[in-house]
Amino acid sequence: MRITESETRDQIIHSRWLTPIAISMIILGMIAIIFPLFATITSTLVFGWIFIFAGIAQIVYAFQSRGAGQIAWKLILGLLYLLAGIFVLIDPLQGAFAFTLVLGVTIFVQGIIQVSLAFQMRRTSPNWVWMLVSGIAGIILGIFIWSSFPFSAAWLIGTWVGVNLFFDGVWMLTLHSGQSQILL
Repeated sequence: MRITESETRDQIIHSRWLTPIAISMIILGMIAIIFPLFATITSTLVFGWIFIFAGIAQIVYAFQSRGAGQIAWKLILGLLYLLAGIFVLIDPLQGAFAFTLVLGVTIFVQGIIQVSLAFQMRRTSPNWVWMLVSGIAGIILGIFIWSSFPFSAAWLIGTWVGVNLFFDGVWMLTLHSGQSQILL
């Protein structure tokens, strides 16, 4: 049986759970924005548990692999995931500091790559400027995170999670209400 795009869209639009989920996401987003430290710690704890589960899965996978070299490297990787998760759960605030620093570095490097790609694409794509703007914004944001680190670590992740939840809830709510009017 094949499901078409319109059938999938109709299932999403007519879902009776879409509006309550969207409203919940908007409320959770506002709570995270109002209490960013709480949201930062909560997000860090979630990532800690993800690392633990990923470590356990990697260790199990390592023992199912063939060859001593494959087992050793996969086991080491699994143990690193597991230890990282345990350390984050033991001290979530330090984990938030580490995540914030990694996030700043990642955004900065991504910005540099986007600027470089934008200049390479300027002859082939008429919309290369948007990639350039995005890259410059990433570089500026990465510098902002670095320059305000460690003070930004307590609020940055929680605020971003809150803003993301809020806007995801808004688009889900508007998608649902806007498409319902079109279909009626």
